[in-house]
Amino acid sequence: MARQDQQSKKRRSCRFCDNDETYIDYKDERRLSRFISEQGKIIPKRITGNCARHQRQLVQAIKRARHLALIPFVSESIR
Repeated sequence: MARQDQQSKKRRSCRFCDNDETYIDYKDERRLSRFISEQGKIIPKRITGNCARHQRQLVQAIKRARHLALIPFVSESIR
């Protein structure tokens, strides 16, 4: 019974693959903020549904944006 429940769940498709995007821009703060939790942590691949290639590009873009102070490292509520 439990095995059927796991198989019936549909896998999330990568939203970057669906839109045929080749590059994730680090300057697009609004898009990157969707993949960051309220605490400022990067949301993992298993939750977002991204493919491995785009998740790596996403993490790299988030880290670049943090380094350039486009996105905060930690949210305001934690400070």
